[in-house]
Amino acid sequence: MQYLIGAIIGLILGALGGALIGWNRRKAIAEQEIGSAEDEAKRILNEAYKNAESKKREALLEAKEEILRARNEHEKEVKDRRAELQRQEHRLQQKEENLDRKTENIEKKEEQLAARLARLEETQAEIEEIKRSQTEVLERLSGFTVEEAKAYLLKQLEDDITHESAVKIKEIEARCKDEADTRAREIISLAIQRCAADHVAEATVSVVPLPNDEMKGRIIGREGRNIRTLETLTGVDLIIDDTPEAITVSCFDPVRREIARLALEKLILDGRIHPARIEEMVEKAKRDVDAVIKSEGERAIFETNVHGLHPELVKLLGRMRYRTSYGQNVLNHSIEVSHVAGLLAAEIGANVAEAKRAGLLHDLGKSIDHEVEGSHVQIGVELARKYRESEGVIHAIQAHHNDVEPKTVVACLVQAADAISAARPGARRENLENYIKRLEMLEEITSSFNGVEKSFAIQAGREVRIMVKPEVISEDQMTLLAREIAKKIETELEYPGQIKVHLLRETKAIEYAK
Repeated sequence: MQYLIGAIIGLILGALGGALIGWNRRKAIAEQEIGSAEDEAKRILNEAYKNAESKKREALLEAKEEILRARNEHEKEVKDRRAELQRQEHRLQQKEENLDRKTENIEKKEEQLAARLARLEETQAEIEEIKRSQTEVLERLSGFTVEEAKAYLLKQLEDDITHESAVKIKEIEARCKDEADTRAREIISLAIQRCAADHVAEATVSVVPLPNDEMKGRIIGREGRNIRTLETLTGVDLIIDDTPEAITVSCFDPVRREIARLALEKLILDGRIHPARIEEMVEKAKRDVDAVIKSEGERAIFETNVHGLHPELVKLLGRMRYRTSYGQNVLNHSIEVSHVAGLLAAEIGANVAEAKRAGLLHDLGKSIDHEVEGSHVQIGVELARKYRESEGVIHAIQAHHNDVEPKTVVACLVQAADAISAARPGARRENLENYIKRLEMLEEITSSFNGVEKSFAIQAGREVRIMVKPEVISEDQMTLLAREIAKKIETELEYPGQIKVHLLRETKAIEYAK
């Protein structure tokens, strides 16, 4: 046991001694490392001090160089400014010397002018004295005072000048009239030569060819129902005579005549001719005529190169395709007036575009003057103002028949172009226009009665066909209405022969099987 305790103690002491030796060894190593670290730190600090000193010296050198460069630039700038100041001082000194010389010259000239003015005043006084003495001599010799002599001379001079002026003005007026007439003839003849147009007056009948004479009987129908339906719907007069393979459509209104012609041609091609089919074809013909009206309006603006018109104005222009004035087609007449007005404007240097526009629209009122009260000039002015045309165009429309005094060159040109187009040989026929106006008046009189739905003048005005509303006019009232219409026609209209008043009252019932 003692040996064991002693061994344990020995082991413990040995372990403590080993640990003490190890600790001393590690301490020595640590002190050695600390010493080497301190040496390294001193070395780094020394190098840092050396680097800092070198950079400080470099920075000082750069700063000195920069200061030296700035000083050199400043000195150069000061030197340049000093040189510029010297140059300016030199120029100013030269200017002062020039001003001094000019001042001396001006002073010398003033002295010379003063001396000359003094001599002039002396001379003026001598002249006044001589003039006074001469005036006294003249007054004594003539017996007139100065004022009386002045008035007498002025009167004589005024009379001479007035006489010479009058003679000169007459000579100038005569020469200007001769030159103006010659120049106007040249301009008008040139415009007419450059604008060629057809001059044939339109008729009031259209001829529809037939494939054979048997078709005439089919068009007439059983007991005349087909021809009666077609005449009632279109308001035309169908003339079926001995002319082989042809039917004549007669009507003063070109629109009705065209609708009847198209409907008849469609019926002939279709072959099915009965009242229901006739109504359908008449409606199709009306739509076709509306399409033609639109295309004719577009053709007119394309031919005249007048653009920017309101779409409604284009339609109204197309409607003039089916209007005539003294037998002359109104649309063709308007296109011709537009061309002639534009050529005249180009010859005299006026506004060509405005002249052509006013020429194309000058008869615009004729497109609806049968439907609205007032002259075609008033209606045209209202339509042009409604669709925002310029004041120059509106004035030209208003003045083209001298309803107002023309105030612009364009208005005068439209007047001249209108007269040129109307005066071409064969362009118009007076009797036809009077005849058409009588037929229009006949239709207006008959349409003015209450209960009248439509009225058509046919047979060259010898008959008027009137469709009444069956819900308004009864069978018994038809006789009385026919008598009243006949009396009003006798009172308000002048006509040759007699006019047949033909009233029609028709009731129809329509239903669709679905």
